[in-house]
Formats: sequence, C-alpha cells, structure tokens
Amino acid sequence: MSLNIAVCVKPVPDSEYYDKITIDPETKRVNREGIPTIINTMDKNAIEAALKLKDKHGGKVTSFTMAPDSAVENLRLVLAMGVDEAYLCSDRALGGADTWATSYTLWKAIEKSGEYDVVILGNETEDGGTAQVPSQLGEWMKVPHIANVKEMEYDGEKMVVVSKTESGSIKYRISTPAVFAVTRDINDPRIPNVMGILKAKSKPLTIYRAEDMDIDPECIGLVGSPTQPGDINAPDMSRKSEPITGEPEEIAEKIISEIKKAGIEVE
Repeated sequence: MSLNIAVCVKPVPDSEYYDKITIDPETKRVNREGIPTIINTMDKNAIEAALKLKDKHGGKVTSFTMAPDSAVENLRLVLAMGVDEAYLCSDRALGGADTWATSYTLWKAIEKSGEYDVVILGNETEDGGTAQVPSQLGEWMKVPHIANVKEMEYDGEKMVVVSKTESGSIKYRISTPAVFAVTRDINDPRIPNVMGILKAKSKPLTIYRAEDMDIDPECIGLVGSPTQPGDINAPDMSRKSEPITGEPEEIAEKIISEIKKAGIEVE
C-alpha cells in the first residue's frame, strides 16, 4: 500500500538576524517583517522522514505551511528536496496566531486538500520551542499522535515508531491516519541537487487565503489565539564603566579593591 503523506513546515527567522527581531508593543507578537527566513531544522527532518517512506512504499508527499506570501521561496526549497506539492496558508487574518490557532489553520488546510495516511512535523520550532502544534493538530484531526519520534517505519499495515522518553524509549505500532512529531535523531535531511531545484519550479504550489478554507474566523490569527502575553519589556543592556589607569601594580590593586567592594572574597 502506498502512502499519502502530509508534512507541516515552518519558515523561522535566520539566527544570524536574531538581533534585528522586535516585539510589537500592541499585539505582543514577534515582528518578523524584513527578517530573512529559513526552514525550521526539525521540519527538514520531517520532510526527510516523509520522503523515505515514499521512496520505500510509494505515494505522495504534500507540504503545508502557514506564513506570509514571502514563504514561497522557502517552499521552493521544500519542493526541491523532493516534496511533490506545497500549500501555503497566507492571509493577514492569520497573523499573530498562537499554537492553538496555528494548529487549527493547518488542520483546515489539510482537511481541504484531501485525505492523508500520515502527517509528520518537526518536534518543535527554533523560534518558539513550545512543541505544542503537533499534538494540537492530532487533537483537531481526532487521530493518534506521537511526539519525540526518533525512528519511523511502515510495515504494510501500520506505522511502527520509536519515541524518546526521559528514561529510554517506547515502541508503538499505530493504525493510520496518525500524526507524528520527529526529532533530529531520526535522519540526516537530504540536500537538494540541481535537478531537484529545476523540477521545483514546475511543481504545484497553491496559496490558500482564509476564505478558501472552511474556517471559523473566531479561531484564527490574533483574535482566535487564547494565549495572550502580559507585559513585555526589553532588558536594560547599558553598563556602567570606569577606566582604570596607572602602573600594572596600581591597576591590579584597584581591581582587587573593587572586587572586594562587591562582596567577593579574594585570596
């Protein structure tokens, strides 16, 4: 039996530009405008896991993303890796979503596009790290969901996965459809080759607006997000400095004196 596989992918801010990220004082949400994005690392592991299942058992791999229109460039990379088709949920009404509203939107996009045997996500994202979306998506879909997956196989009837725990691991044999969140341990993601990059240009990439999906407007974006941050304040990064001058011995004595004033014992 071939498998119809969905993979959820998130573009996250490039870590080299973290110092450029700001917080919107009104919405209390991260302002990513103008910040270059890359595919979340564990989502690449999810893509690789899906492609390996397809390579062995046949079928199709489709990716789903909720992000601004600019994420099209990220999805071309996803398609270049070997994904067959991509869907991008992009609408101003979706902006400011927490994990609950995000998982709801992804569920509606997956539901609209077809039926899937397996849904795979990265265990967590580098910009949020909550690890909440995979399990929330499984609950929306009303299917089994397993996190921290480090091994994955299909035996022809059911999915066989190994999940990491604090003290070891647990092996599951689960009927499909099901949702799985994978860790970095599961594989080494492939790097797109030239042929893959060329093929990606002609692969289908569909943009869903809010009105294209059977969505309750009260469940999306900032309005539909039950998680509301309190006060957010930037730390005071200023430092008081005082130059120390003199001969080396004098400088050493002054430093020791200041250390003692701070209540630190010096032998």
